[in-house]
Amino acid sequence: MTASSQPALVEGLQSLADRYDLILCDVWGVLHNGVKAYEAASDALTRFRQKGGRVVLVSNAPRPGASVGAQLDGFQVPRTAYDAIVTSGDLTRLAIQERISKVVHHIGPPRDMPIYNGLDVRFGSIEEAEYAVVTGFDNDEEETVEDYRPQLEAMRRRDLLMVCANPDLVVERGHMILPCAGTIALAYEEMGGKVFYAGKPHGPVYDRALAVAADLSGHAIPKEKVLAVGDAIRTDIAGAVGFGIDALMIARGIHTEELGLHRGALVSGHVQDWLSRQPVRPKALMDVLSW
Repeated sequence: MTASSQPALVEGLQSLADRYDLILCDVWGVLHNGVKAYEAASDALTRFRQKGGRVVLVSNAPRPGASVGAQLDGFQVPRTAYDAIVTSGDLTRLAIQERISKVVHHIGPPRDMPIYNGLDVRFGSIEEAEYAVVTGFDNDEEETVEDYRPQLEAMRRRDLLMVCANPDLVVERGHMILPCAGTIALAYEEMGGKVFYAGKPHGPVYDRALAVAADLSGHAIPKEKVLAVGDAIRTDIAGAVGFGIDALMIARGIHTEELGLHRGALVSGHVQDWLSRQPVRPKALMDVLSW
């Protein structure tokens, strides 16, 4: 078990804010749920910035940061809540640029195609491709990974590399929990396929976020002054712990039902029992992000 043996249950970010210069904050599940924004979360991040802190949003969205920013504008998340956005889509674009002469097979819905904007990409079938990019399910409300099994088997026969643009297994959309590209990538990996994961919990996205924060601040920010905020134990918390930074877990996200929050308020004993059974632990836990 990693991190503190008994994560602190905190009521607001204010009690932690003075310890950190930088927050790396998850987006979906913390700032919004895919249907509406959480005003208290935006307020908390705005207040942190007003005290002199920096906020870089770190998202496993399979789209460029500018596209995520436009989506946040649509949810009326104020620009005062953050300094910059780093996404797994940004890192996927870098991976595509490194292979720009190669034919790519795309797996995912049309809404994710902006990931290729401005890149001279050649698309092809699995038989023609030299690698594949998976951004998600064509219809995440109806499909399962089994619908993709024939494609994965065909890719495996050709030993194609898969670039996973969204390592999340599931995401919250309103009251629904829906599968993400990470589910497809995990199935391919379990078949023996090679996968490059562009986002959390893997290190490159954190390196990128700290580099962006250093450019904004004019100096490097030491890891002990960085706090990661997120709702997913497998990506947000495991990624932070693996990278060597503190993590604040938001309970009312994709683990709402497991933590019993669908029945009411956060209960310390139940939460601590659940956390004790996880492979990693956060430094602290909060119901929803607020000041």
